[in-house]
Amino acid sequence: MEEKRERLSSRLGFILLSAGCAIGLGNVWTFPWRVGNNGGGAFLLCYIIALIVIGLPVMTAEFAIGRAAQKSPVFMYQSLAKQGKKKWGFFGYLSLIGNCALMLFYTTIAGYFFYYLFKFITGDIEVLEFGATISNTSMNVICMLIVVVIGFVVLSFNMQKGLEKVTKYIMLALFALMIVLAIRSCTMSGAKEGVAFYLKPDFSKINGNVIIAAVKQAFFSLSLGMGSMAIFGSYIGKDRSLVGESVSVISLDTFVALMAGFIIFPACFTYDIPVDAGPPLLFTTMVTVFDNMPGGRIWGSLFFLFMIFAAMSTVLAVFENILAMVRDLTGWSRKKGCLILGIAMAVLCLPMALEGSVLSGFYSAAQDGPGLGFLDLWSSIVETLIQPLGSVAMLAFIASGKFGWGWDEFVKEANAGKGIKVKTWMKPFFTIVVPILVFALWVYGLVIYRW
Repeated sequence: MEEKRERLSSRLGFILLSAGCAIGLGNVWTFPWRVGNNGGGAFLLCYIIALIVIGLPVMTAEFAIGRAAQKSPVFMYQSLAKQGKKKWGFFGYLSLIGNCALMLFYTTIAGYFFYYLFKFITGDIEVLEFGATISNTSMNVICMLIVVVIGFVVLSFNMQKGLEKVTKYIMLALFALMIVLAIRSCTMSGAKEGVAFYLKPDFSKINGNVIIAAVKQAFFSLSLGMGSMAIFGSYIGKDRSLVGESVSVISLDTFVALMAGFIIFPACFTYDIPVDAGPPLLFTTMVTVFDNMPGGRIWGSLFFLFMIFAAMSTVLAVFENILAMVRDLTGWSRKKGCLILGIAMAVLCLPMALEGSVLSGFYSAAQDGPGLGFLDLWSSIVETLIQPLGSVAMLAFIASGKFGWGWDEFVKEANAGKGIKVKTWMKPFFTIVVPILVFALWVYGLVIYRW
């Protein structure tokens, strides 16, 4: 007998859980250094446009497919595709690969924040030189294992008592800490210059590379194209329409990204830290800030606690995605799946944690082209290949009534319940404009990427 699908207890739980999946290192680590590397306000403008033009349609489609199928991505396409059109299932397995690839490097980076929090709590701040930190192999492994163990222990409880309950507390604490830290940062002496760099776009800096970086950031920040949102869509009822739910999730995600910029850039201009420092920007900036700030040890502890909340909200959500897909394939119980997948994920993440300088490849990719590190390899697979391709597949699936699910079925699902509806005039935008745009940007991104 097929196990009854679990349900979230409330709309708030769904929004915070979906936002938790979207909100993570993409907002508070990747977003600031990409803003710094790509012209400040120019990048921010392109990013917001990408969220509206691409992010909203893709997220709505992903929620709708998941809610209609009531299955994880490995089976959702087959369950909705027209009879005999089962080849769509390939994209379901692509979702599983994408989620696993994301966690291969995400768990190690998330582990750094536990290390930094420990150092601030103990007052051992002077040793926090980031190059030395990431070369500390034993620390990498221990902190990665902490992330994996916490993640699967939480998921071993049922949906409402485990993932949903913990995510609610994490997200509410995250919002509170962000606001406090942003206000504190905007009182610094360099706040005016930092905010101007951040919010005032220089249109001369907008080029193909900036646009591609903004689109990548939109996909990565919202966790689109890998079935993550589809799984959470499968856990909710039909009392609310899905465009409105997508707007709510994207709004929360954008709020956190914007707050991260208000925390970082005033500090950069106050302490003369280069805004184009790349991936080390957050670590370098905030350690410098707290080392020179009265009560810096307390503020630093709060900041890296906030970073842990941001990172773990995504870790929990993506681990749930992987767990749901594997359980659909195997029929395992939640506890058995958590035990086996916890061990498997720790083993899969080990090469990343063992790499002597885990982020060196990513630094090179951000500045001069890709390096040879595991992080560069797997982050490129996720951002450059899987997420755009998966998004195009979802939009093509809802566009084709003959080969896929079809527009009419999508509209019926997306519009079920109260809230903002998909309108008839939106059909060409969802089914032609956005898929072609994403596909063209995907190809262009592959061409300009320095392989």
